[in-house]
Amino acid sequence: MDSFYLSKPYQPPEAPRGLPLDQPWALFGNISPERFMSRYWHKKPLLIRGAIPAFSIHQKNPPELDSPISAPELFALAGNEFIESRLIQSKPWSLQSGPFKKKAIPRIDQADWTLLLQGMEAHHPAAAVILSWFRFIPDARLDDLMISIAGVGGGVGPHFDSYDVFLIQMSGRRCWRISTQKDLSLDPRLPLKILQNFTVEQEWVLEPGDMLYLPPHIAHDGIALDAGCQTWSVGFRSPSFKELLQEGLWRLAESLEAIPGLEEKFADPKQNAIHTPEELPKELIKQLEKKLAGLNLDQIDGFLPGITAYLTEPKQHAYFHGPKNPLSPKQFAQKLSSQMLKPHPESRLLSLNHEVYCNGERVTMGQAKEIQEAWRSIATNKRLVLKKSLQARVDSSLYQAYLSGWLILQSA
Repeated sequence: MDSFYLSKPYQPPEAPRGLPLDQPWALFGNISPERFMSRYWHKKPLLIRGAIPAFSIHQKNPPELDSPISAPELFALAGNEFIESRLIQSKPWSLQSGPFKKKAIPRIDQADWTLLLQGMEAHHPAAAVILSWFRFIPDARLDDLMISIAGVGGGVGPHFDSYDVFLIQMSGRRCWRISTQKDLSLDPRLPLKILQNFTVEQEWVLEPGDMLYLPPHIAHDGIALDAGCQTWSVGFRSPSFKELLQEGLWRLAESLEAIPGLEEKFADPKQNAIHTPEELPKELIKQLEKKLAGLNLDQIDGFLPGITAYLTEPKQHAYFHGPKNPLSPKQFAQKLSSQMLKPHPESRLLSLNHEVYCNGERVTMGQAKEIQEAWRSIATNKRLVLKKSLQARVDSSLYQAYLSGWLILQSA
């Protein structure tokens, strides 16, 4: 290198809303999201060179780009008790959970270690912006963005995931080896979920700006080739049907409290004398069957509200705090005409028909029409920008969400 120059942090742009899904995107190697979903999603891996073109552009025109989050920033975040962090060392294999003091994290020039930080979209705006690139995939499937920073040789060993993941190289190089092998048995002697037998079928070295997509159950192993290697992983959860139905049934059971007819006591004035008192009464079975038929418990519409509420439950490490000096309802309504209302990065929102669910609650239920419309705008656009004042009473779910820290006012 003839002259020394400093790198500068990459500033990821937020994806514009309404991008055409049938047109080529650089993010997917100049194929469209529709083509990606039909050919690759949940089916087969895809390597995309130059998924983030800015890195290769700046490589030719210095200064080069580096990760939006520096190594010292990540090490400081690893000490945050509200961030799920893990430290993995490979010679020998060991696993520690955070928070970590700075001296507990190996130096950047040391080898064979990896620091993992989960849910980074809640703790750095650049990570939150990256997620906007993938909003052609249902929000219900999104898990979080994990950042891995490693020394040379660092990795988590050959393993498989039960979910779809996009692996974005943000700093340094990482060698990825993958396999479509059917043998996914794990080594029981190790503290991590590492495959007992790993047969490499394909191998690539990813440079900054490259991206690798892997569907579930593809065996893979990523090894850092440079000190401070950063890989950003956007993961998409796949809850089991058992999990979904259990949560739907539990919430459905709670909703039965609102049905007055179920408060009636069981009565059996027509019960006959019997010789088999140990058996469950046929009359009880008959009346329960009648009640169940009236509840339509075999209809999916009865389960979907509970399942939607469950899928918007915040992650375990989520932490919300309201504004230090909260505005009054009147002040809040006035601010909405000049400021933007955005969901907290850890807030989860989904819509079902015309109802909106936020952090496990149906926030549009019983609300005024304009409040419902505001929530739908937030769910769709991840922001609310109004040109007029909004009637936000104390009992408005919009105002209550602001007080709880679920929604945040920002300058437009």
